[in-house]
Amino acid sequence: MVYGPVGLVFGPVLGYSKSIKTEHLFTCQTGVNMDGKEAVVEITWYGLSCFRLREKGITVVCDPYDKKMVGLSLPRIKADITTISHDRPGHNAVSSLTGDPKVFSGPGDYEVGGVIISGLTTFHKAASGEAPERNVAYFFDFDGFTVGHLGDLGQIPHQRQVEELGEIDVLLVPVSGHNTLDASRMTEVISLLEPRIVIPMHYLLPGLGDAFGETLEPVDKFLKELGVGEPETATSLKVTKGQLPEETQVILLEPSAS
Repeated sequence: MVYGPVGLVFGPVLGYSKSIKTEHLFTCQTGVNMDGKEAVVEITWYGLSCFRLREKGITVVCDPYDKKMVGLSLPRIKADITTISHDRPGHNAVSSLTGDPKVFSGPGDYEVGGVIISGLTTFHKAASGEAPERNVAYFFDFDGFTVGHLGDLGQIPHQRQVEELGEIDVLLVPVSGHNTLDASRMTEVISLLEPRIVIPMHYLLPGLGDAFGETLEPVDKFLKELGVGEPETATSLKVTKGQLPEETQVILLEPSAS
């Protein structure tokens, strides 16, 4: 079942989810589970904007895509939670997943299985003479460890939104321009949000279909804008609060086929 409230902030969720309201979106800053152990968050990228986030038996999948349209190989991932930043085939293919995930496609604050999810209304970059399409940026709090997924962010967030978010540990950012912010303006967003780790997404990769391969740019321009010569690369990332770098670090993930 898909849950996508149309209000700005809050909306009810059925089943074992519940809507919540807090003074700030994320209040726990410890990164420690109720059993006293640090939250270990595993992040895997499948190309475009699709990620799997796992922590303590809960699996979140962000922006699953239609692999026939996109051209990349997306395995059948079992998900507990799925978020859709905007309703396009490169970001909304819930049927490609297995399990019975709770699906969120609109803004709101929710809790599912101990994971606090906050969706913020943002927008695509507007084409000339057209109204911008809504894009929902999602932020996931795993026992105080926060991962942000910006979807196809095309406008710099308002200062009020930035202040509400609090500390962000890992930020998944689109870097290709076109419907999203270009490299220089995305660096402004990173400066505003001050994440400890930045993982680029939504950029040109070998094998992308024409619908994306003809519009997306390579990641190199973004890296040059940030002054990153040789970024760290990994097949996936497992990290705890205590392992985070002191200053913002860029990590390139290789697209996974499993």
